[in-house]
Amino acid sequence: MSDRRLRATGAQANDPIPRDGVREGYWRDTPLSKMSDREWEALCDGCGKCCLNKLEDSETGEVALTRVACKLFDDGTCRCSSYPTRHRYVPECIQLTAESIPEHLYWLPQTCAYRLVHEGRDLHYWHPLVSGTPETVHDAGVSARGLTVSELVVPEEDWEDHIIEEP
Repeated sequence: MSDRRLRATGAQANDPIPRDGVREGYWRDTPLSKMSDREWEALCDGCGKCCLNKLEDSETGEVALTRVACKLFDDGTCRCSSYPTRHRYVPECIQLTAESIPEHLYWLPQTCAYRLVHEGRDLHYWHPLVSGTPETVHDAGVSARGLTVSELVVPEEDWEDHIIEEP
């Protein structure tokens, strides 16, 4: 099913991530470090899993995903509600770069486009750059949409009660 291609007419107009003006398939031959800002941002599939809090076992280094989302995460759109100014409200929010990906691989979602491209793999059929619509990531069941609770309502000591498998 990885070669399935979906196209939705006019769907890109509803995409909150600007993907117009990027060359089709650019991620296959452009290293992450050589991508323009627009190409870099367009790689985000909009799954929202990077905005979910993770727990790391201090002894094993194993990382568990929780359904407890950052206080800025919008569960309905799978987007940061204050993306351009997020560091003002969440200073520890990680800004992923081509140079920093290796140090963050251990917690990046298995389906993350940045991870896939870094590892020399292709994007999944449901990625908006492949499908032509931002909804396929949700339709494929690989996003955090509808799964989360805000960190504002769950004390950190209770996050362990909210561990989930990666969607």
